[in-house]
Amino acid sequence: MSTTAPQKFEFQAEIAQLLDIVTHSLYTEKEIFVRELVSNASDALEKLRHLQLTEKEIYDDTLTLEINVTTDDKAKTITIQDFGIGMTRQELVENLGTIAHSGSKAFLKALAESEQKNTSLIGQFGVGFYSAFMVAKSVKVYTHSWRKDETGQLWTSEGAGNYSIEESSGERRGAKIVIELKDECSEFSQDWRIKEILERYSAFVSFPINLNGKRVNTVQALWLRNKNEIKDEEYTEFYKFQAHAFDEPRLRLHFSADAPLAINALLFVPKENTEKLGFSRLEPSVALYCRKVMIDAKPKHLLPEWLRFLKGVVDSEDLPLNISRETMQDKALIEKLNKVITKRFLKFLEDEAKNRVDAYNEFYAEFGFFLKEGAAVDFTHKDQLAKLLRFESSLTEKGKTTSLADYVTRMGSEQKEIYYLFGPNRAAIESGPYLEGFKARNLEVLFCYESVDEYVMNSLREFDGKKLTAADHADVKLSDLPKPEGALSEDDTKKLTSWLKDTLGERVAEVKASDRLVDSPALALNADKFMSPHMRRMMKALNKDGAESPLRVNLEINPRSAVIKRLFETHTAAPDKAKLVAEQILDNALISAGLLDDATAMVARLYKILETA
Repeated sequence: MSTTAPQKFEFQAEIAQLLDIVTHSLYTEKEIFVRELVSNASDALEKLRHLQLTEKEIYDDTLTLEINVTTDDKAKTITIQDFGIGMTRQELVENLGTIAHSGSKAFLKALAESEQKNTSLIGQFGVGFYSAFMVAKSVKVYTHSWRKDETGQLWTSEGAGNYSIEESSGERRGAKIVIELKDECSEFSQDWRIKEILERYSAFVSFPINLNGKRVNTVQALWLRNKNEIKDEEYTEFYKFQAHAFDEPRLRLHFSADAPLAINALLFVPKENTEKLGFSRLEPSVALYCRKVMIDAKPKHLLPEWLRFLKGVVDSEDLPLNISRETMQDKALIEKLNKVITKRFLKFLEDEAKNRVDAYNEFYAEFGFFLKEGAAVDFTHKDQLAKLLRFESSLTEKGKTTSLADYVTRMGSEQKEIYYLFGPNRAAIESGPYLEGFKARNLEVLFCYESVDEYVMNSLREFDGKKLTAADHADVKLSDLPKPEGALSEDDTKKLTSWLKDTLGERVAEVKASDRLVDSPALALNADKFMSPHMRRMMKALNKDGAESPLRVNLEINPRSAVIKRLFETHTAAPDKAKLVAEQILDNALISAGLLDDATAMVARLYKILETA
C-alpha cells in the first residue's frame, strides 16, 4: 500500500537506449525474460544467505529463502517474488534507472565497439531485468531492503522513458516483480507455459522455485555435488529427468576440473543407440549451463559430432556469454571446452575397456559406430579412438572382438603390416578366396563389416608403427610356401596366364600365378589403387563420378587347382569351350570381390557351358 505520492524520474539516456535494444532486437526468444528474472532472484537470495552469516539484524529474517512465481491468466499478469536482499529507494534509482550499478554504461560501450548487437556479457553487465519489457505493458517492483531501518518501495514503469518510485507499506523483504503482459504476450500468464520455461532453464537453481504454490525444481544439480555422496538411484533419476528418458544409463562419467577451465560435467551413455534402431539422426543432447542456469539445451559445438549419443550436463563458470545468454561469444574457449571434455571421455572409455572388458564390449556393440565415425573424421582424437576400436578377426571366435593393440602383440617378428578384409559378414569373408593365403601362413586378418570401416582404415593408415593394409590389395606380398605336388609346371603356368590375358583382353590388367591361393581356383584384385571394391560399390550407390569407369582387375590363378589344370588341358584341345570357362572363372572371381555389376552376360554364358557339359 502506497504511503507517499509517486515521484517521477526520467531514465538516463543510456538506459532508454538499452531498453530500446532489449525490447526490439536483443533476444530471439521472448520467454528468456523468465530465466533472467529467476536468475536475478536467485542471486539476491544468495547474497542474503551470505549476509545472514555476517549481519546480526536482518529485516523479516524468518522468511524462507525461495522464489515464488504466480500467474493470472485473467488479469494477464505474471509475478516473480524472492525473499533476498531487496533494495532501498536509492538502490532502485541506481540499479534500475541509472548506469551507476547496472553495468549498462559498460554494456553500451561494448555494444558501440562491436559490429553486432549481441556480443556482450550478460553476467558482466547485469541487464537481464530489462528483458521484462519485451513482454510487459508495465512493470512494478515491490521491494524492501534487508536493512531494518529502511521502508518498503514501489518502482513502476511502462518502459517509455520514465519511471516512478513511491513508498509502499507492508512489503516483505526482497523483491516482487509484477508484470502486466502485452496482449500478444498473454501466453506467459498461463501456468503450463511458465512451468515449461522454468523446467527448461531454471530446473537446477539452488533455491526452491514454486509456481502457483507448487515446487517446480525438484531435481538437484548433481554435477556440482561430490560423486562419492551420490547414490546410483539419484544418478538414474537425474538422467531420466535431464534426457527425458525411460531407460537406465549404460555408463556415466562425473568429473570436475579447474584447469585449463573450470568445468563440472555429468555425462551419460544411454542403454540403446536409437540411430541403430532406425530412428532419425541424433541431435547433440549435452546441455550447457553456467552457474546452474541453462544456456543451451542442444549446443552444436560443445562436443564433436560423433559424440552426439551422449546425454548430460556441462557447467562452466568460465564461459563468457553474450548479452542474451543464447550463444557463446568466445569460440576459442568453446573449442577448448570441447577438447577437454572429449579427451576426458575417451580416457574414461580407455579405463572401461581395460578394467570392465565385458561392459565395454557391450557398449561397443551398441555405440562402436560413433567411435569409428570419430576415427574417420576427427584428426585431433584419432589416436585415442584407434585404441578403442574393436573388430572380429580370423583368430577370434564368432562374435568375439579384438583391439588393434592386441593384434600387434600377436604379430610375428617378420610381420610389418596389420591386415584387414571387408565383407558383409564373417561367413562371406571366410568362404572367399582372399583369406586362404593368410590362414596358410598363420597371419591374422581383421574383419570389417561396416561401410564406415573403409574410411576408418584410410584415415588411420597405421597403428603403433604398423601399416594398415587391405588383405585383398594387389600389392600385398606374402612369404613363399612349400609347393605341393601336382601343380602345373612353371612353363605351363606361364603359357596359361599368357593365353588368359589374350583371351580376357581389356577386362584384366594382369594375369599371374597366385602366392596367396590354397584351394580356390582364382581371385580378382582391384587394379585401381585409388578406389577399393567397397568404395566403388558405395560410389555407385551414390551415383558418384568414377563409379562407372571401366573396371580392370588383376587376375591371379591357382596352379594347384583342378579347375585350372583342366582349363590348361582344354585351352588347346577345345579353345572355344575354354574361352567360356575362362570368362566364367573371371566372373566368379569378380563376384567374390564384389566387383561384378551386371550378371546378365554371365547367366547367358552359364547356359552355353551347360549345353556342352
